[in-house]
Parts: sequence; structure tokens; C-alpha cells
Amino acid sequence: MTGVWVLLGAVVLAVLAGALLRARSGKVRAARTGTVPEAVRELLAGTGVTLVQISTEFCADCRRARGTLERFAEENDSVRHVELDVTDRPELATALRVTSTPTTLAVDPRGAELFRFSGLPVPETLREQCARQFA
Repeated sequence: MTGVWVLLGAVVLAVLAGALLRARSGKVRAARTGTVPEAVRELLAGTGVTLVQISTEFCADCRRARGTLERFAEENDSVRHVELDVTDRPELATALRVTSTPTTLAVDPRGAELFRFSGLPVPETLREQCARQFA
């Protein structure tokens, strides 16, 4: 009987963890203070906002996020998209305080983080956030 309760508890925890991750996915979070590491600043454009997508090699959602971010950048002249694979550079993920992929950082030309998304970005929310930055 104990085994049934353990199994039931594990299922409940898995469902709660999944619900929490789904609830956080695509939500805008406040920017981290300070500037991004030099390895990321090297990727930034001279003007506008750069959407830095943090990905890993085996991340299925990263491919979907890439498509969304590439289309968004093509539609907006002042926005650029770059992808940074941290599979072989976990220290960079640690420095950026990224705990899951995909994570997208919106960074200004000076290297200051403006906002971030965890999970798949929602195009309408992304549009709203960028409009606030350009206003």
C-alpha cells in the first residue's frame, strides 16, 4: 500500500511542476540589473534591441522560439535576433541566471537587459514589451 501512496505523490508533484512551468512560459519577467557578460555583448547590434535567445542542443521548444523570434525581427527594423547555444558553455547560462531553455533576453546596444521571457515567447506580448522600450 505504501508503494501506491509514493506513486500517487510522485504523480501529483509532476503535475504541479508541469503546471508551474506552463504558467511561467511566455511570461515577461523583469530585467536583471547590470549588463550582460562580454560574450553576449559581442553579439549586440549598434542600435535597437537585440533578442538573445538562449538555447541548448536538444531543446525542442528552442526551434519553435527561433521561428517566432526570427519572424518578429524581420517585421521590426529596430529589433535583431541572435541565438546563443549554451550546451557547451554552462558557465554562460549561470552568469546570465538562465535556468531553462528557451529563455530570451531583450538587450539594448549598451548591454543592459531590458526584459526576459522564459519558455516560448508570445508574439503579442513581445510586441507590447518592445513598444514600451521604444516609446
